[in-house]
Amino acid sequence: MTTPDATPSQMYTKLLGETAKIDWQDLERFFAQGKLLSVARDLDLVSIAEAIANDDAERVTQWLSSGLVERMQAATAADYAARKPELWAVVVSPWVCVQERG
Repeated sequence: MTTPDATPSQMYTKLLGETAKIDWQDLERFFAQGKLLSVARDLDLVSIAEAIANDDAERVTQWLSSGLVERMQAATAADYAARKPELWAVVVSPWVCVQERG
């Protein structure tokens, strides 16, 4: 994870370069496979992906327990399909982390 005074880690920089805007229809198959993780808007999507990639179980468990990161729920998926919001995603195999922006 990065702090304001720290240089981003190599993993963070790599994941940042792989993070992109994506349309919901391109994510639907990952939702159907149960591989889509929804990340709360107020979190740094890349930091979440970095923690998952680094197998930081303690931090990831905290986010999951608090509901800040969760498997995409059917209601959220239906909402995204209907509204077509601005979504950003990054792959941390086997997961795809997605966050609504805007």
